[in-house]
Amino acid sequence: MELQELSDQILVQQFIAGNGKSFEVLLERHKKKLFSYIYYSVRNRHVAEDIFQETCFKAITSLTEGRYSESGRFLPWMTRIAHNLIIDMYRQEKQLDVCSTDNLTVPVLNSSKYSENTVETYIVQHQIYEDVRNLVDHLPQEQKEVILLRHYGDMSFKEIADHTGVSINTALGRMRYALINLRRLVKEKNVQLTL
Repeated sequence: MELQELSDQILVQQFIAGNGKSFEVLLERHKKKLFSYIYYSVRNRHVAEDIFQETCFKAITSLTEGRYSESGRFLPWMTRIAHNLIIDMYRQEKQLDVCSTDNLTVPVLNSSKYSENTVETYIVQHQIYEDVRNLVDHLPQEQKEVILLRHYGDMSFKEIADHTGVSINTALGRMRYALINLRRLVKEKNVQLTL
């Protein structure tokens, strides 16, 4: 009987018994679905190819070490291995705080926000901060206090509520009205708050 005609389970048994061609048949039978799953999970061809190869390596290792017990469910088993590798990759990227620019059309590393400020930019930013501070001084005392505690004191709304002796909802309401009033003051006084 041709290897291609055998079931996944028999091919797995033959591979475990030492027939390396059996795994090649299994892989040929399922590689399109497996690779598609990986690719649509990571959306990067090179990463998908790496994970596909690692999935195959882990599958071969598990089979040769006798750690396969999924009777007749070879593709779901391989997909689960790939899924775990994808999760591991995302966890590792998160720990390393990695940002890929492979698929971006905008040159992120040429962005002005990653460069050092010029003296001119520093002066303009300082003027904007000064303008905002002056606008805050025109707010009613309760609204001014919430703005100062939140943005200059770096306090949470719970801490602001405790500090001012009001409920969190009241502190949030004061912040909302403060922002509405600041927008109104910016228009009235024709203040430019952008670089």
